[in-house]
Amino acid sequence: MIQYRTLCAEEICMELFQYFIRHQTVTNCWRRENGKWIIRDAPFIDDWTMEDYKVLVSCLKNTVLSGGFVYAAFYENKLKGFVSVEPEIFGGSQQYLDLSSIHISEDMRNMGIGKVLFLAAKEWAGKKGAKKLYISAHSAVESQAFYKAMGCTEAEVYHQGHVEKEPFDCQLECRL
Repeated sequence: MIQYRTLCAEEICMELFQYFIRHQTVTNCWRRENGKWIIRDAPFIDDWTMEDYKVLVSCLKNTVLSGGFVYAAFYENKLKGFVSVEPEIFGGSQQYLDLSSIHISEDMRNMGIGKVLFLAAKEWAGKKGAKKLYISAHSAVESQAFYKAMGCTEAEVYHQGHVEKEPFDCQLECRL
């Protein structure tokens, strides 16, 4: 049985990710070309290095300590998915809160964990006064299918920092 709960800063550490498998084999990605979205062959393997995990731990701790939301899924007491939402509203009248991460361990994908985590993020953001979640989302066809199923659409206003950091991401929003 999968258990879900909010994480506190003290438990966010390298050991938490010991059984988490980030690996994703990507074949096709969405790309915006000449004002239109198309699917392109863009094969690569997405995986995290030890340094990536260290940055992730630091970022998730900061999210919690600054008043944001980090919610996780556990199977047999092992982390198998997590979502994070930053605490600051931005985007003027859009009233966005940034869904800064959502990841499911490779061995537990397509089991509904992502949906539960995403809905928890939406609920938390709504209680914080946001109108929409903002997502700088992986462009892989499979990842985009998930976001579309969750009701996401292209963002009305792009967050320039996200675009500069990850130029191939799809900038999305989800009305709360």
